[in-house]
Amino acid sequence: MAVGVVDTAVGAMLGFVNAVGVDAKERIGEPAVAKGGRVGEEKGDEETSKREEDAEAEIAEAAVDFDRCDYAGESRMDMAASMNGSAEFSSNGHIASPTNEYKLSKQYQTPPPEPNTSFAVLKDRIRHHYELASDYYYNLWGEHLHHGYFVEPADTKERAQTRLIELLLAHAQLPKGSVVLDVGCGMGGTSRYLAKHHDCHVTGVTISGKQVEMAVRFTKEAAGGDGTNKAAEESINLGGGSARFIELDAEKMGEFFGTQSSFDCVWISEAMSHLPDKQLFFQNAVRLLRPNGKLVVADWFKAENLTTAQLDADIKPIEDGMLLPPLCTQPQYGKLAEEAGLRVFSEALDISQNVAKTWDISWTLIQSPALWAFAFSQGRDGIAFLQAFRAMKRGYANCTFRYAVMVFQKPDTHATNGIEAY
Repeated sequence: MAVGVVDTAVGAMLGFVNAVGVDAKERIGEPAVAKGGRVGEEKGDEETSKREEDAEAEIAEAAVDFDRCDYAGESRMDMAASMNGSAEFSSNGHIASPTNEYKLSKQYQTPPPEPNTSFAVLKDRIRHHYELASDYYYNLWGEHLHHGYFVEPADTKERAQTRLIELLLAHAQLPKGSVVLDVGCGMGGTSRYLAKHHDCHVTGVTISGKQVEMAVRFTKEAAGGDGTNKAAEESINLGGGSARFIELDAEKMGEFFGTQSSFDCVWISEAMSHLPDKQLFFQNAVRLLRPNGKLVVADWFKAENLTTAQLDADIKPIEDGMLLPPLCTQPQYGKLAEEAGLRVFSEALDISQNVAKTWDISWTLIQSPALWAFAFSQGRDGIAFLQAFRAMKRGYANCTFRYAVMVFQKPDTHATNGIEAY
C-alpha cells in the first residue's frame, strides 16, 4: 500500500477517534489494556506476558515446520520470516524492513472473552462493528473485504483479491448474465466485479446500512454517475450488468425475497462464518435458487480434530475478535448443504496456503499507534479485533485455521426435509 494511502487511513482513524471524544495522542505509547482489563504494571500482567511469550513460541515453532501445512518453497520462507517477527511485508507480500511487529499487540492486551448472551446480541455487535469500521477497511484494504488468492510472487493484494473472485467463477462455471444474490456484500466490491466483468445482475445484501451507502456510492461512481439519481435498492447499470444493494440480515433473506426461485446464483464469501444459524441459510439458499442454480461459498474454517489447547490458543481468539459464533469444519458445510437438498457441483478446495499471506500484509498494515489507540477507545471488541489478526497468522501457520472454496447446485427437482420443490 502506498504511503499516501496509509496516511489517509490514519487520518480517517484519528477523525473517528476525535468524533468519539478520545484524544489519540494521549494513547500513543501508553501501556494499556482495553476496557475491563488492567494497566500494564498491575497484578496479573506477568501471567498475560507469559501467555504472549508462549504464543510467540508457538508461532516460531510453526514457522519452521510448514511441511505439515503443505507450504512450499519461497512462500514458506516468507511466512517463516513474518511469523518469527523478523520482517514485515510490503503491499505485494514481499519482505520489507526488519521490525518488532508485536510491540503494539503487547502494549494493548485483551481481557478474557465476554460470552454473548444471545445470537441477537452478537448480530448487534457485528452491525455496530461494520457501521464504525467500514471506512477504515476501505482505506486500509480497498473495496474488497475478503482474502486475496496469491498465485504469482508479484501479486499485489488487489490482484490477489480479484483472483479469488475469478477462482470462484471458474469453479462455479457461472454463465455470463446470471442473476446473483451476493450475501454479505460489504462495500459491493464483488457485486461490481460480477456486474462489470461478467455481465451479472447482482443484488448485494449486508447487515450494515453504512456499507449499503458506501456500496451505492462506489457503484454509481464506477458507472460514471454522480451518485444522486437513484435510491439504494434500484439497480445501477455497470458494464453489461447491474448492481443494487439492500440492508438486510442474511438470515431473513428467505422471507424478504419470498418463496419464488429468483436467482441463478447465491454467492457468499467469508460471511457465512458470521451466521449463527447456518442450517437456515442453506435452506433459504435452496428456496431462492432456480433449478440448477449454484451456491458459491468461500469461507474460514477450523481444522478437524483439534485439541482443547489448539482451540484455546488459535481458534477462540479468532472467534472472539472477528465476532463469530463457533467456527465449523469444512465437512460440516457439505453436510448442511446435503441436508438442505443441494448436491456438490465443485468439490471443496482448500486454498489456505494461497490466502495466508493476506494476514501477513494485514498485520503490517495495522501497525499504526493511532489505529490501536482508536481500537482501545472502543473497548475490548476493538482490541480483540486487532489481536485476531495475529491469531489468524498463527492459525494458518499451525494448520488449525483453514480456508476453502466450494460450489453446490440445486437439482432440477428435489424434496428433502420438508423443503418444497419450486
